[in-house]
This record gives sequence, structure tokens and C-alpha cells, in this order.
Amino acid sequence: MRSHLLRSLFPPPAFLALRSVGFDISDQSVKYVELVPTTRGLRLGVYGVTSIPLGLVSSGKIVDQSRLVDILVALKKEKQMKYIRVSLPEEQIYSFRHQVPIIPYKEIRDTLELSLEEHIPISAADATFDFEIVGETTEGYDVQVSAVSTTLVSSYVDTFSKASYIPLSFELEGAALARALVLKGDLGTYLIADFGETRTGISIVSGGVVLFTSTVDIGGYGLTKMLEKGFGIPFAEAEKLKRTYGLQKTHDNMDLFSVLLNGISVLRDEINKHLIYWQTHKDEDGKERAAVDKILLSGGNANMHGLVEYLGQSLRMKVELGNPWINVDGYTHEVPTMNARDAIGYATAIGLALGHFEND
Repeated sequence: MRSHLLRSLFPPPAFLALRSVGFDISDQSVKYVELVPTTRGLRLGVYGVTSIPLGLVSSGKIVDQSRLVDILVALKKEKQMKYIRVSLPEEQIYSFRHQVPIIPYKEIRDTLELSLEEHIPISAADATFDFEIVGETTEGYDVQVSAVSTTLVSSYVDTFSKASYIPLSFELEGAALARALVLKGDLGTYLIADFGETRTGISIVSGGVVLFTSTVDIGGYGLTKMLEKGFGIPFAEAEKLKRTYGLQKTHDNMDLFSVLLNGISVLRDEINKHLIYWQTHKDEDGKERAAVDKILLSGGNANMHGLVEYLGQSLRMKVELGNPWINVDGYTHEVPTMNARDAIGYATAIGLALGHFEND
């Protein structure tokens, strides 16, 4: 998986032995994972999660830089982190396919920049972009392009700089997830649904490349708020009920099941909508798209009891929890120290950390 946005702006130092940490920042938390090379393969180094109060980051945009910097400084002091690999929020990313003539590689960027405004709603002057060649025909190169507002990138760079971190790369959440959840070398087609706290990221990876990304405003926090309101109980108690029972349907929790099902059915409909779009629209070359082989779930709310079974039955597709260790060679035959239920919530951070060991 080499869909790494903006890595060219932050070339890694020559000494690749330096320590770097995958840094997955969302509206409510920062999750971080370090992978350390050993004689027995990659192993977990430092990892954990730090909460971010509501309002400091909104839909991936930094709203209160000063307070966020304070949190990052405290985290750096506690965990002794410096070099990081950061995910950028899918909500703020524009992706598209484009064909360019067969020209020298160094000229592709200039060619793409001339046509950038045909595909994204911001000016080329205000955009930062990166690309990956995903195919070649007699007519030219098929290129996957990802672009983001330079203002957004600058806000992240400035924030980390004030907190004394050095970002080695910024990349799409979907690309990091694909690197973590799809076996290296697997050219199949998968839909990845990253079920987080405030939203769910949906991406489709095919042939080793992330070709589609989207975000829907459905997350675990909203489900808990539904229980809080529906049962008139404190948020913490509602969260405990959600995690304890989930979509398990029993005589004693029919009301709980009904409330959660109302929220989850919306998520199911959104996933189905994206599946239908993918499967009924031809690609940019007018060719039929490869059928989705299965759905992989990730995110902190993905292991809700009964979720895999419900989605599999209602979508009539194979659905499973992703395995974020599938490409971490040190855990091929050994169990990592991180709790198995927690690990799926760290999939993006694990994918970012794995990026440290790719050839840049």
C-alpha cells in the first residue's frame, strides 16, 4: 500500500533506524502506536490513547490549537515521542482518478496540477496533493490523486511544531487502514468500514490501492447518546450497556436492542449505498469494477456484540472484524500484548506505524 499523501513534503531522514510513532488524531482522541524492529520481527513499543475534549478538533479541523498543543506537549513529555506519522481526516480529503500521457515521472505532478481544479472544489494554489500510478495503458498512466487544503495541512504542521513533534509523513486514514488490514500482496477488493466515536469512514481498496473514500456522521458516541436519552440514564451507564449487550437480542434487553438497531440500521444503509454505487458505476475507463469480496470492520466500536452478524445477514455479504496484526511479522505466531478487543480501534495507528518500514 503506497497511497501516502504528502510524504514528499516530509522526506524521511537518511537514518531510518530513528523511532517513529503512528499518530491517529480524531475529534475525541489521539491514538498512538510504535512498532519496534527486533530479531523476532516487529513488536509493539509505546502505545495508548489520550482523550481530546469535545470542540478542540471538529471534523478533522483544529479549532482550539492552544489547548490541543497543551495536550500534545503533556503526551510527548510522558511518552518521550518526537517523530510521528500522522493520519489526515477523510472528511477533508478529495480523491480522484485521472489519466496522464506517458511522460517522465518528474513531469506528472506539473501535468496534474494543471487539471486539479477540474476535480476538486478548491483552487490549485490552495491545495496540496500527492499521487500514485495505479495502472498503465498504451494511452497513458492511470493515476490516483489525493488532495487537501494547504491551510488544513499547515494547521497540523504548525500545531505539531509548537508541541515539538516532527511529522515524517501525513497520509489518508483509508490508506493507513488498508496497510494494516489487507494482507500485503493481496490484490482483492474490500470495503473497510472504520466505526469510530463520531463518524464512520468508508473506503474501498482494490488491487492494493485505495480507490474510494467517504465519511458518514454515524459513530459510537451518537449511539450512546441515543441510549442516554431513550432510557434517561447517565452517559457512562449508557456506554456500559452498549458495550455489555450491544446487538444481542434477548428477552431482557429488547428495548436496548431496538434503540441500538435504529442507529446501526442507518450505518448499514450507508454501507449498502456505497456498495451499490461501487458495483453499479463503471470506472473512469468505462470498465466494470471488481466485486467487493468482503467487508472489514475496524474502529473502537466495531467489536460491538452482534454487529458483524447483523451486518453480514442484512447485507448478505461476508463481514468480519479486521486483523490489524496481519502484516506485523512479529505477531504471525505470537499474541501481542495489546488487548485483542482494543487492537481493532488502533488499526489506523498501526497502519501508520507500518508505513515507517516501507520504502519511501
